[in-house]
Amino acid sequence: MPEVIKIKKGVDIKLQGSAEKIYASTAAPSTYALKPGDFPAIRLKLKVKEGDEVQAGDAVFYDKDRSDILFTSPVSGEVVEVVRGEKRKILEVRILADQETKYRDFGSSNPSSSSREDVKAKMLNAGCWPFVRQRPYNIVANPNRAPRDIYVSCFDSAPLAPDADFVVHGQEEEFKLGIQALQQLTDGKVHLGVDGSNNPSEAFTGIANTVVTRYNGPHPAGNVGVQIHATSPINKGETVWTVNFQDVIIIGRL
Repeated sequence: MPEVIKIKKGVDIKLQGSAEKIYASTAAPSTYALKPGDFPAIRLKLKVKEGDEVQAGDAVFYDKDRSDILFTSPVSGEVVEVVRGEKRKILEVRILADQETKYRDFGSSNPSSSSREDVKAKMLNAGCWPFVRQRPYNIVANPNRAPRDIYVSCFDSAPLAPDADFVVHGQEEEFKLGIQALQQLTDGKVHLGVDGSNNPSEAFTGIANTVVTRYNGPHPAGNVGVQIHATSPINKGETVWTVNFQDVIIIGRL
């Protein structure tokens, strides 16, 4: 049985309504933008210029200090503008999307039978490594340093947040494969935090070799930092990695 932890401090903001549980298709935007500001502590170097054609998965920029950390295009199309601010700081790179997306092929593999280096290389090449954040500081994780543990919060306690069980429905296999990939990246444990106020999806509780913990209490019980502190606080010299559960699904699709 999963351990149950009661979070006592916090507050639930009582807002009317909830996120609807419906599937809806939306029109894809014509232009996409990558914003370096979304990734703190990164000194970037551009790999493209205005007018270049890219495929989905092609690198747009990379970290100067760790050149193997790539930030890739989500679509295929033309780089139409590099927006700069003060001192020529890059604010965003805009890409005009093709009508039909062309993808860079990174091959298929089984994460449970892959080595740590194989999983790491594939995530780096595909631009999925920036999904992995390092605590303390919540910065993009250093791929050359193994974490003590990896934490994934499988619910959001914020008001009007979407139901994680509904989000993962139909993508259970991708989530499982993503967790298996993360298991290769640490000699420690992969912790999954679930909502203790209801019965979570089997997708979150049925994966072998994971530590599942149920959290009861007010917001921010779903915050991954709160979950780390409640189960195994970070000591001096240690690092812990975190990944959003929706990003785990993307990793599993690789």
